[in-house]
Amino acid sequence: MKVKAMKWVMWIVAAGLFTAQAQASEGLNEANTAWILTSTALVLFMTLPGLALFYGGLVRSKNVLTILMQCFSITCIASILWYAVGYSIAFTEGGDYFGDLSKAFLAGVGESTLSGDMPETVFVMFQMTFAIITPALIIGGFAERTKFSAVVIFSALWLLVVYAPITHWVWGGGWLGQKGLLDFAGGTVVHITAGVAALVAALVIGNRKGFGTVAMPPHNMTMTITGAGMLWVGWFGFNAGSALAANGDAGMAMLATHISASAGAFTWLSIEWIKYGKPSALGAVTGMVAGLGTITPASGFVGPAGALVIGISAGIVCFYATNAIKQKFKIDDSLDVFPVHGVGGILGTLMAGIFASTELGLFSGQGLADGINSIGEQLTVQLTGIVAVGLYTAVATYIILKLIDIICGLRVTEEEETEGLDVVLHNESGYDL
Repeated sequence: MKVKAMKWVMWIVAAGLFTAQAQASEGLNEANTAWILTSTALVLFMTLPGLALFYGGLVRSKNVLTILMQCFSITCIASILWYAVGYSIAFTEGGDYFGDLSKAFLAGVGESTLSGDMPETVFVMFQMTFAIITPALIIGGFAERTKFSAVVIFSALWLLVVYAPITHWVWGGGWLGQKGLLDFAGGTVVHITAGVAALVAALVIGNRKGFGTVAMPPHNMTMTITGAGMLWVGWFGFNAGSALAANGDAGMAMLATHISASAGAFTWLSIEWIKYGKPSALGAVTGMVAGLGTITPASGFVGPAGALVIGISAGIVCFYATNAIKQKFKIDDSLDVFPVHGVGGILGTLMAGIFASTELGLFSGQGLADGINSIGEQLTVQLTGIVAVGLYTAVATYIILKLIDIICGLRVTEEEETEGLDVVLHNESGYDL
């Protein structure tokens, strides 16, 4: 009898512990949490080392360390600002345009606080990695001629004035989200903002010395292709992670992402092959990034056939946009941020409104985007988002740049540019040969 009594006591205690644990974890989905933790690491991997190596290989050897340093520093600055006020601007209720700062310095966010069915700390960190890579993308527009102090101040102000409010508009309960804008992982929030800001910066700061007359080829394509491979892998966290769940939407987003990247890369190199007689490694990786950037807003809303069309379209449109920016308009967007990310983001945001519709059968997302408007109505919403985000970004970026020019100046001298920014700005060099 004593043995049986002891067994009953043990069962009661175990049941009590299990109930307490279940109550503590109520609402928490461990599978989703694990996937977003993994996606967070993947998206951070896109900036460090992915984007750093991709951009680093594209500039001249005398400026490679500067690019790596800028990516590293922006990671630090953006992380601190996101913790301090950025997250609260973007993801608290506030109003239609701006968060209410109730979670500044992550007030009220703890280990047991949930965002949906995952710890809010995980959601904060996941969104932080997006806030890191977006200003880092912009530096490609003014590479090889900008003061480090100007880059630091610009990245900080731009994150708070442009990125965080637009994130609130689209993903934080703001006016574009309420209108039904389809932007699964950042066509407007990341790619249009970064592309437009890079174009404005290139115009305000001016072309590099010798642009158009002196050859400025990438100094290390091996480094660039290595970084491109890291971007491709990391983008699965970027797009599939934006499902915020380990489910079929994430799986479809990953599949669409990969197909579009492949199609964009092969389309771009095929155009070069036909046009110039030889495909280039630079063309392949640029087409890949175009395919990835263009599928980003549509990745969770379209099927694989739609992703194939989007990737091919990205390869064609972004190829000719890149040539037009530099050859026709003579704008020194050094690393092609606007024609790849800006144009790709615009194209992808529009195509999300088309291919998300079930009216297209095979090419649609087969209902992934529940409750969307008809194609015509949805395209109106998509166009509204593109124009609003583009105009706001352009005006705010211009004001920020002019302010910085008054404070500390934007550009190094011609002599410093000729010598190279690695030595001039950091008293170091990327190579010691």
